[in-house]
Amino acid sequence: METVHTTCLIAGGGPAGMMLGLILARNGVDVVVLEKHADFFRDFRGDTIHPSTIGVLGELGLRERFLGLPHTSVPRLDVVVNGNRVHAIDFGRLRPPDDFLVLAPQWDFLNFLAGEAAKYPNFRLLMSTEATGLIWEGDVVRGVRATGPDGDVEFRARLVVSADGRASALREQAGLRPRRFGVPIDVLWFRLPKPQDQPAHTLAYIAGGGMVVTIERDDYLQVGLVIEKGGFARLQAAGLDAFRSAVEQAAPHLHQVLETVTEWDQVKLLSVQIDRLPRWYRHGYLAVGDAAHAMSPAFGVGVNYAIQDAVAAANVLAGPLRDEDPSAPVDLRLLDAIQHRRIGAVAAMQRIQLAAHRFIARPEGAHLLPDPLPVALRLGVDAVTPAMQAVASRLIGRGLRPETVAVELR
Repeated sequence: METVHTTCLIAGGGPAGMMLGLILARNGVDVVVLEKHADFFRDFRGDTIHPSTIGVLGELGLRERFLGLPHTSVPRLDVVVNGNRVHAIDFGRLRPPDDFLVLAPQWDFLNFLAGEAAKYPNFRLLMSTEATGLIWEGDVVRGVRATGPDGDVEFRARLVVSADGRASALREQAGLRPRRFGVPIDVLWFRLPKPQDQPAHTLAYIAGGGMVVTIERDDYLQVGLVIEKGGFARLQAAGLDAFRSAVEQAAPHLHQVLETVTEWDQVKLLSVQIDRLPRWYRHGYLAVGDAAHAMSPAFGVGVNYAIQDAVAAANVLAGPLRDEDPSAPVDLRLLDAIQHRRIGAVAAMQRIQLAAHRFIARPEGAHLLPDPLPVALRLGVDAVTPAMQAVASRLIGRGLRPETVAVELR
């Protein structure tokens, strides 16, 4: 079996893994990233690049280059509740220049990060290569076993980072068990052509006992129907007409384009879960992103928080990984410092998401505003909108503890 030596082995080429690998490689650390798929093309992934992530790209000198890719800049997002359009989120309330959200396919974002990282000779991205097991020496993780296009490979590393998602096999082998929080919903994702009367950027439609999420891409919509947890089989049994009806009740303007959904293969189930590890690390091992904490799709912050984990980890680890004894495991106090910095913001956002699922993003929808809206209530909504925008733009656009790349790493 071939053996490859590196300083940091990152399992998983998602947003956390690629951003961490890029920052470490730029700062002289030898990095190998393993991605089990042959490419980054996976539909129905988070397509939102939040203002805080755009800020990180700016700190790395990559902002303008990234914004040169095809994308949609979104200065604000509306929510339609029982026919009432609420201007819920205004990113223009954030400090410029990072005062907008970017909608771009995640595979474009990951390919961009991979291309930038590939400029450094100490960075290697191995596609179609899956980490299958941890290598232990006593109670210390010393690397991973993996399967690639040419067979089995052994990677020896000073630090193994799990960025391999909510179903991380390496996390299980490290003996780390997440605390799971019950979520009453799942989401059905599917594509629709943009209707001719597509309104301004609208995050969600809540009406008719249901909720529909819409994300704009260049020439189509990525749409999510919120359903009861475990309810997909019942909806399938009721037939595609029942599915279309459920979508149309919340978002009537999609009536015509719903006819393009002609078979269930076009509809993908996202099983929603919220969990987090009480402990993110072992000797020689660290979990970040979804491997450390699975977020709900509520508010679309999962990618944002994964990137922030990566930045926090790079700030702590770049110097020690580059300068210290390559045969010694990373000091546990450094790994603990990463978890300590991030877990408060993660836990608080998960509590907010759970509250949202209790009151808003729930399978039966939410009856928050009557239709038609009485004049007095409309005036009240208008009065509280500025405060709501200020809170929502910060909460969603920046996060509860936004991370910045340490000056010496830029």
